[in-house]
Amino acid sequence: MSRKSTSSLETYWAKRHFDETPEPRGKKARRKGHRYSIQMHHTRRLHYDLRLELDGVLKSWAITKGPSLDPSVKRLAVRTEDHPVDYIAFEGNIPEGHYGAGTVLLWDRGEWQPIGDPHEGLKKGKLAFEIHGERLKGRWALIRFKGERDPKRENWLLIKERDDVASSSKDPVEEYKTSVSSGRGKKEVSDAPDRVWEDGKAKKAKSKRVTSKGPKHPLPGFVEPALATLVDEPPSGDDWLFEMKYDGYRALASVTGEEVRIFTRSGLDWTERYGALGSAFSDLGLDGALIDGEIVVTDAKGRSSFSDLQRTLKGEKKGRLSFFAFDLLHSEGEDLRKRPLIERKKQLKALLGAAGKKGPVYYTDHVEGEGEMMLEALCTRGFEGVIAKRADRPYRSGRGKSWLKIKCQHEQEFVIVGWSPSERGRAFSSLLLALREDGELRYAGRVGTGFSEADLNALSKRFASLARRTSPLKGDVPAEIRRNVRWLRPELVAQIGFAEFTHDGAVRQARYLGLREDKPASAVTRESAVPVEKIEKMTATDKTSKDADDDAVIEGVRITHPDRILFPEQGVTKLALARYMQKAAPLMLPHLANRLLSLVRCPQGPQKKCFFQRHAGSSLPEGFKELPVKGSKERQDYLYLTDAKGLVAAAQMGVLELHLWGSHIDDVERPDRIVFDLDPDPDLPFDTVIEAARRMRNVLEALELQSYPMLTGGKGVHVVAPLVRRHEWPVVKAFTRALAERLEADAPERYVAKMTKSKRTGRIFIDYLRNDRSSTAIAPYSPRARKGAPVAWPVTWEELDEANSGGDVTIETAFAKRRTDPWKGYGSLRQSLKASALRALDVDA
Repeated sequence: MSRKSTSSLETYWAKRHFDETPEPRGKKARRKGHRYSIQMHHTRRLHYDLRLELDGVLKSWAITKGPSLDPSVKRLAVRTEDHPVDYIAFEGNIPEGHYGAGTVLLWDRGEWQPIGDPHEGLKKGKLAFEIHGERLKGRWALIRFKGERDPKRENWLLIKERDDVASSSKDPVEEYKTSVSSGRGKKEVSDAPDRVWEDGKAKKAKSKRVTSKGPKHPLPGFVEPALATLVDEPPSGDDWLFEMKYDGYRALASVTGEEVRIFTRSGLDWTERYGALGSAFSDLGLDGALIDGEIVVTDAKGRSSFSDLQRTLKGEKKGRLSFFAFDLLHSEGEDLRKRPLIERKKQLKALLGAAGKKGPVYYTDHVEGEGEMMLEALCTRGFEGVIAKRADRPYRSGRGKSWLKIKCQHEQEFVIVGWSPSERGRAFSSLLLALREDGELRYAGRVGTGFSEADLNALSKRFASLARRTSPLKGDVPAEIRRNVRWLRPELVAQIGFAEFTHDGAVRQARYLGLREDKPASAVTRESAVPVEKIEKMTATDKTSKDADDDAVIEGVRITHPDRILFPEQGVTKLALARYMQKAAPLMLPHLANRLLSLVRCPQGPQKKCFFQRHAGSSLPEGFKELPVKGSKERQDYLYLTDAKGLVAAAQMGVLELHLWGSHIDDVERPDRIVFDLDPDPDLPFDTVIEAARRMRNVLEALELQSYPMLTGGKGVHVVAPLVRRHEWPVVKAFTRALAERLEADAPERYVAKMTKSKRTGRIFIDYLRNDRSSTAIAPYSPRARKGAPVAWPVTWEELDEANSGGDVTIETAFAKRRTDPWKGYGSLRQSLKASALRALDVDA
């Protein structure tokens, strides 16, 4: 939309009188998130307002008839003015005589993920994105009408793309008529124009007027919370303090006066859901405070229960919500995160005062040292466990080594992937569980106890819209379970308590505790305790204990959050990754420098959300360079690097994989390497992969090409041959394809050259597709975004015979011994695809 003002919110402000309407005035947010909501707007004509958070504001469209799941149905979407981010959870009545007068209900909420560059999408009139909402999911597109653009009225179409959730029979507008936040319908809201909703009842709204002695600072924005690493026992030493571990929902409360926002760990605004807790915070008289804590329901003995919390939030149980505050991040306009924990807690205790002992907002006390005694005492009494924290450390977002958790019993999140019918008349007998491993879902057992009747009924209703015909799992499921299972799309996350994992990774004696709606299924992986000695050793090797978590500088690159743990089982931190890149640089750069790259970025580690980047963005760090390259449609800027500084900058960006082109930047059209990726069926022993690599070597030698092997850090082996730059990409690709197909023809029972997964059973896929102009292969010595922190590791042919798997070498073990180049002579080797080799495979040069 065209904007003459300096702020895209000025149109929004100009249309409203904020002393008469309950809508938030708001301002452009500093936090750049991707929250999403749809508000059902009962004005002169019912419509649905779509809000997409981008660049600190809400891009907005009015959908005349609401969203449709049918890809053949196109809904008119009129672009409206940008709204402040505070508006995303607004629900209430806009008075008569005011712009947009009528009743507003929060119809859906969650997050959205752009597909491609959203700014380009808005500019060109095609915005593709994926919705992760509580009601809507899947891929969507907004398409602007062609022709003249009217600055006062932009007409777009909202279209559902074809995917697993598309449906021509289901109508979400007819299915959902109430608020996703409070459960209210239009009448309940419109009948109480001067009311707020707390604990399921309408109460008189408090005056919003602030006296001269009231708060002077705005609400602090959301901060990504610090997360604890699971360890096997409490750490020792006087540097640690210990708190009780709670079994509830992690939350951050932003408070100034009577204004309150309570955020989930992922940044969703759940203030309405927590009812009276909002009022409890507004009664404390806080000024610009941001408090970290846990929302729980406790029993008479003070023990927290996630199951009781779930039932309380659903209205199935009369329980009291409590907020146990354990950290203070902001107060009175000051950011306290760089202060030591012990100082932050002291200020938090003073801030809450006597109210911190009475609740429902409690101050969480601690003990210094004596962690083992505290754990034993709590476990004996049936509590959850303890949290150990370094008293002298600043607050660091993400998972780090200065916060540790020790559990009394096994409990974690699992993805629900199916259900088994009941023979006793229940809604179902049991749920099938899964965990994500190496990016794929693996069977993790089932749970058949812990369900109330309300749980059974509510879950079975959810299952109806998630049904699918095929299994979403990779790997086997026991036949007796698979026989009658009803598969589901892997979207629901359950909290499960269990006795232990069996040797094949399934839970034993599992019990259902409730659904987790604050954590996406994509982030659920198996939690494994790190030996506490490893954490203590890492802490001991810090240069100074006081400044160990401060930003580090390597190769001139500042490493922020250096203690953030990327691989929990190994305790590998962001700083350790940067140091690995620095150490690997002399061996890595001869293969990687001055080649275009594709990056796999995992800022929170491979167990969390990762994304692929191959084009330069607006915030390219120093150490990276860009090269414009003409593609199939237009010229785009690609990434490359030249030195160790660039590799360390990659670690700072959370890059866990670097994939390289087969050509250098001075001649991208002529490759100087070919690579065959030998990718085995997971059930095949690694000896068969070694045999295939040697077979590939012999065939290449017959064609007068010398080759070198590399453990990929995954399941297989790469066989790489350097080339003199003589032929362009089409010839090289035709050669590698013909060679792969020749090997398949010679031994079809062992090899397959087609990508189709169904044809790979019991075979090795000879992947030649990486030998194409813009295709890439994992770089030698690159880390991998896989469990165990493996690296792609070049070896000699003799060393290959001793390997046990493609992931034998890890970041921790890579340089345990002095490393000499196993590919000696690679860079000086002069060889090419000779005419005789091309003729042998019927390839036209």
